[in-house]
Amino acid sequence: MKKAVATLIGSQPGNLMVYHLAFMHTSAGKEVKGRSFRESNERLEYLGDAVLGMVVAEYLFKKFPYKDEGFLTEIRSRIVNRESLNVVARKLGLDRLVEFDANRRTILTRTSMYGDALEAFVGAVYLDKGFAFTKTFILKRLISGHFDLDDVVQNNANYKSLIIEWAQREGRDLRFEVSEQGTTHNKEFIADLLVDNESFAMGTGFSKKKAEQSAAEKACEKLELR
Repeated sequence: MKKAVATLIGSQPGNLMVYHLAFMHTSAGKEVKGRSFRESNERLEYLGDAVLGMVVAEYLFKKFPYKDEGFLTEIRSRIVNRESLNVVARKLGLDRLVEFDANRRTILTRTSMYGDALEAFVGAVYLDKGFAFTKTFILKRLISGHFDLDDVVQNNANYKSLIIEWAQREGRDLRFEVSEQGTTHNKEFIADLLVDNESFAMGTGFSKKKAEQSAAEKACEKLELR
């Protein structure tokens, strides 16, 4: 663990225990004796989310001095959303460090477990090394290392907004019908995007939002909207 953390942050960790905690998913958490509290990486995730969001917000604020709040919020969202963080976490190798209940592997690996662990890791770095070090780590190791800002800006990943804008512009009636299938612990959502009450595109996902986004993306591809 010590060697892995040192490689990730480019420095020897001072408090190794906080990094151990950062990689402890709630499914593998331990009950704290005498308290109704399960020790896991969720508190560190909360802290890391705040630190990461603030550093990225400041970075974009300085990078785009003539862009409005809506633009900055959208670009920040594209960088720190769960899908992006999951990808970065895997590229960093955090999927090999996260401790979780092996009996639930199939279900958990479909969730944002690794992206959550990345946020918890940022929280751990902050507690161990302080803000200045963490800011440099985020900007150089996470942002510069894994995001081409020009691509992020040009790739409008909010397909649902695009298709809604198209429908409003064209005077078309658009709505989503979402159904679900599977068990409580392995549920999949199916979104049917209807245009003027006719099925236009279908999408699936492990949340209602992702299913709708998937259907919207397919609709945008059909209409060549970008």
